[in-house]
Amino acid sequence: MQIKTEHSSIVLCTLNAKYIHSAFGLRYLKANMGQLNEQTTLVEFTIHDHILEMTEKLLSHNPTILGFGVYIWNVRETLALMKTIRTISPNTILVIGGPEVSHEWQKQEIVEIADYLITGEAEVTFPKLCQSILMNDQPEAKVHYGVLPVVTDLVLPYSLYTDEDVQHRVMYVEASRGCPFKCQFCLSSLDKKVRNFDLSTLLVAFDDLIARGATQFKFVDRTFNLKVKTSIAILEYFLTKLEEVPTLFLHFEMIPDRFPLELRDYVTRFPKGQIQFEIGIQTFNPDVAARIQRRQNYTSLDDNIEFLRPTGVHLHTDLIIGLPGETVESFAKGFDKLVHMGVEEIQVGILKRLNGAPIAMHSKDFEQVYSPNPPYEILANSVLSFTTLARLRRFARYWNIIGNSGRFQSTLLLFLEQESPFYTFLDFSDWLYDVCGRTTKISYNKMLQYLQQFWTEVFKSDITPTLSLDYQRTTGKHHTPRFLVMTEPEKVKRSTSLQSRQRRHIQESR
Repeated sequence: MQIKTEHSSIVLCTLNAKYIHSAFGLRYLKANMGQLNEQTTLVEFTIHDHILEMTEKLLSHNPTILGFGVYIWNVRETLALMKTIRTISPNTILVIGGPEVSHEWQKQEIVEIADYLITGEAEVTFPKLCQSILMNDQPEAKVHYGVLPVVTDLVLPYSLYTDEDVQHRVMYVEASRGCPFKCQFCLSSLDKKVRNFDLSTLLVAFDDLIARGATQFKFVDRTFNLKVKTSIAILEYFLTKLEEVPTLFLHFEMIPDRFPLELRDYVTRFPKGQIQFEIGIQTFNPDVAARIQRRQNYTSLDDNIEFLRPTGVHLHTDLIIGLPGETVESFAKGFDKLVHMGVEEIQVGILKRLNGAPIAMHSKDFEQVYSPNPPYEILANSVLSFTTLARLRRFARYWNIIGNSGRFQSTLLLFLEQESPFYTFLDFSDWLYDVCGRTTKISYNKMLQYLQQFWTEVFKSDITPTLSLDYQRTTGKHHTPRFLVMTEPEKVKRSTSLQSRQRRHIQESR
């Protein structure tokens, strides 16, 4: 098929990790291009798209300026794409920005290839740069430090979500920018202050999205419950929409130890499963938390989770492996604590040394060694050897498949009932890697077989009925699957629903 050729002076582009994601930052840029808006086109790909096909589509617009959003998950692919474009169209001006290139950019190859770099937030700086270029007044400076916008002056980007976005992609929204905390593993620790959008304007934009069929709203605010009055106003707004949008799903990132009574009251008014709270605990070791300036009141945290657990709010909690001074034993203790608290998901992340993140200050004292390649995961430190971290990395991968997918609910309980769920699952992780030698591309049916084999060998127990129950719940087939006693697994059609994980977590209790 021949690609239609058109002209856009400016093309904004990024490579999303998956199709369901949308380029929120680039939509903000386009919305705030002012007089250049009509000359600006937004084009999205995924990191799995073919380089030459992306190149062809981008150059079909005959752009004068190509702007790329660069993130930790797409920097390698974006670099390859920019190299190809530079080779084919050397006169096209390449501008980059985004978290990955906003700090420690001096030695990055992608910065060398680009004509211009904008660090930080770009809604003010990028249009000015483009205006200068299009007027043949190209700045001599390569690096432009983004001017921090007054968020209430920004044009909101929500009208730029297409009908396809509304129907098939995650709707990212924000009520504030910035974070008041200084957690050293996070780039948000560099923020100067928290800035709030005008709530009345924001809710009008939400009205429009709902009128167009939007049912999911994923708030990207780092601290949604920082300003409780605003949090309540937003929750109150969505409560009025429940009749209009019965399948409403809201995601918020919460401060773990801040949940006053007035906020609790509003949360309990939502039906089960319609709210997800992402609760970034990261560590239960108070010494480690203090070391990385992750200051939190664990008593209040425990109390808040205890309150939330029976409310029907889906609790997605985060822990990080590899923080300076965090041993296997202390991590295991924290993991088991979360299990016994009854949260729906425990996301086990591997510490990353993000460009510019203050966590780097501990590299010498704790012998923190990181991969030189994105996503810059920790490889070893003074208390965790390379081999140990490799084991824990596999643990995290398998746990996401078994513990968080919602496809193994009944079987998972067998692990959670053990004296130490962490060490039991670590044993399974070691056994599974010895057996299959990989952490990806394991089919659902094959994983059921591996679970059956492990439990038979280690616990001398037949768990076929439990595995069958998970199979039936996940596939909708009301029989014991033959493959559990056969050699070759069958293929199972997987759900593509954006909310499938949360739905699986709550369906049993309805």
